Amino acid sequence: MIAVQSAVAGLLLGGLYALMAAGVSVTWGVLRIINLAHFGLILISAYLTFQFASEWGIDPILTLGLTVPVMFVAGGALQWAYDRLGVSELNSLLVSFGLLIATVQLVSNIWSADFQRMSAAVNPYATASLDTGRLVFPITTLLAFLIAIALIAGAHLALRRTFAGRALRALAEDRTIAGAFGIDHRRLGVLLGAVCGATAAVAGMLFALANALTPATAYEWFGTVFAVVILGGIGHLLGTLAAGLFVGALSGLVSVLLSPAAAPFVLFSAIVLALLVRPRGLFVRAVR
Repeated sequence: MIAVQSAVAGLLLGGLYALMAAGVSVTWGVLRIINLAHFGLILISAYLTFQFASEWGIDPILTLGLTVPVMFVAGGALQWAYDRLGVSELNSLLVSFGLLIATVQLVSNIWSADFQRMSAAVNPYATASLDTGRLVFPITTLLAFLIAIALIAGAHLALRRTFAGRALRALAEDRTIAGAFGIDHRRLGVLLGAVCGATAAVAGMLFALANALTPATAYEWFGTVFAVVILGGIGHLLGTLAAGLFVGALSGLVSVLLSPAAAPFVLFSAIVLALLVRPRGLFVRAVR
């Protein structure tokens, strides 16, 4: 029963992993930008959630009304800068990592490097749970799971059913041919970057609901998020969601059956096997 509970808890947490990875995956797959600065946007969003909830007494979830517009603009501006400067795929890895380092330092200067956590008075979700028989579903991870499914499924439908979504898919296949048919890659790229920034705001809020914050936390997300991106298939949103849930459940099971220290080893072994057996991602065929 402990193993089942751990797998369920990991599965719910996997929703947050998928939401964090979605922005990285889609910008990499469509725009050919490896945007590590996305982690910085998540980090700032988490701290803004903490600030607004602790200082102004706003419900943490309602802080999205403030953080989403800010991150929407920030994500769009960031993509506009990448495009105007002609940043290539490889250079984007270096440039965005530098931006992430600057963001982490900025957060340290504003909020200090100490642990920060919302108190129970302003964050009732941290201690709430839903009990069904012998299984317990923490509200924070349950929210992350449900919101991730809703947002990623909605984004997938938008890519399939809307004109802008079909244009982005054409852009991902061949930018030159897409441009010949009148698709403005700059405008669409800025729009996509802005939407990814908005998802970073949601991911930051969900992370702040359940965790203490430190500036260096952004570096700790690297391994797990890139595991989700690679296993799900670069640019494949439903694959990213499936991979996030898989990684969460696997980490939860390994932590109980073996030890928490063994979880990263098993996770990265899975990445190596995926690259050897299915280099385009474990869930690409299911997404198609």
